[in-house]
Amino acid sequence: MGPAAALLRSLPQMHEILERKEIQAAASRYGRELVASLLRERLKGIRASIREGELETRAVVLLLAELGPWVAEECRALETSTLRPVVNATGVVLHTNLGRAVLPESAARRIADVARAYTTLEYDLDAGRRGARSSHLARLMARVFPGYEVLVVNNNAGAVLLALNTIAEGREVIVSRGELVEIGGSFRIPDIMRKSGAILREVGTTNKTRIKDYERAMGPQTGLLLKVHPSNYRITGFTHQAGLAEVCALGKGRRVPVLLDQGSGNLLDLVPHGIRHEPTVQQALAAGADVVACSGDKLLGGPQSGLLIGRLAFIKKMKENPLSRALRVDKLTYAGLEGSLLEFARGTAMANLPVLRMLGLTREEIEQRARRLQQAVEARAAARLILKIVPGLSLAGGGAAPGEGLPTSLLAVRSVERSARSLEESLRRFTTPVIVRIEGGRVVIDLRTVLEDQDRVVEEALVAAAGPDEGPPVRR
Repeated sequence: MGPAAALLRSLPQMHEILERKEIQAAASRYGRELVASLLRERLKGIRASIREGELETRAVVLLLAELGPWVAEECRALETSTLRPVVNATGVVLHTNLGRAVLPESAARRIADVARAYTTLEYDLDAGRRGARSSHLARLMARVFPGYEVLVVNNNAGAVLLALNTIAEGREVIVSRGELVEIGGSFRIPDIMRKSGAILREVGTTNKTRIKDYERAMGPQTGLLLKVHPSNYRITGFTHQAGLAEVCALGKGRRVPVLLDQGSGNLLDLVPHGIRHEPTVQQALAAGADVVACSGDKLLGGPQSGLLIGRLAFIKKMKENPLSRALRVDKLTYAGLEGSLLEFARGTAMANLPVLRMLGLTREEIEQRARRLQQAVEARAAARLILKIVPGLSLAGGGAAPGEGLPTSLLAVRSVERSARSLEESLRRFTTPVIVRIEGGRVVIDLRTVLEDQDRVVEEALVAAAGPDEGPPVRR
């Protein structure tokens, strides 16, 4: 018998390992089935390493002795969700990587209510029979979008896909070359159009597309005119794009429908708050668009979803399209949208929707909070951190208001001994992670996107990242 075979024979049986006190403690806390499954995988790996000659007796003894702590750590890792709340201190309001819109309390409460119980998702209480899930938002949508029908799907890309497939499958869709955008995750308008079964017909040039370009391209195969929000970019200089009203007038004259991929879901005039180039859904409908597609989790301030708003004939066809079932949303999304849209119906959206409230903050309001935070941190970590208030810009993010920045006041932080990257990492690894930016060799914190009850979390994270106090304050 060789050394490897002898070592394999010496390994304990599973029932022997499960009788160890530390293993039993882990099984009692995390479940015997999970613990046993992890241990079997671990032993399988040890056996494979022994056969390959990668482990000797001493190493195997150490691995077997550490099975208790190892399995407890593995169970803790599985039990800990990687989908965690964080503090967004980047100043990007609709931060796609951080989940975009923060829901208002009204939406969060409604989601919690329907998540805990059976619901009337597809049940008509009055009639005592099956109902339609879309009916739950009908009255509210009629208040927010009077005279139009609305269909909710899983996201805006899904909304555009469904609209293209329903209205223009097998027919040409005319779109400006300057609007063939790519959105997050490498999803491109031409790719979505190809999947929809529609035929792309590009007109104009990257920087200039006139209404005559649309007019010349129209023919018997034209099924739709498409206008697309520029999302995360803006072309400046020697440019021109035919306006939505022009395109709608052309479509109406030729009896060709017009679809606008509006993107942001903006329902309010944000010009008074410094955002000039983000037209509303209502303005698009008033300009003559037959259907408008937008996101529910951007400036609308709700959960991830896509809204199709438009004329009854088109929305009805989309509801009847088999693809709509593949794109439909669940009870939690309906509940969240209901809570968010109710704020618009009440006229309280700017005050109660976190996204709009953040966009509405003035530089002076943010500076007051930043100075309070600065003073609080300096009182506890002045020897280790150098803090300064500096001017900066916040961003709407999420493809909304590209190229526009909102004046803000940043709290710039330097560590006496650590690099900006090291400080950023410590903040990111805090109990409640604080996500920041690095600019000019400093960590910068923009409180525009920090909920007010999170200021104390940022304070604690900065103090912890500074390390232990080892001396008097440094001179500035």
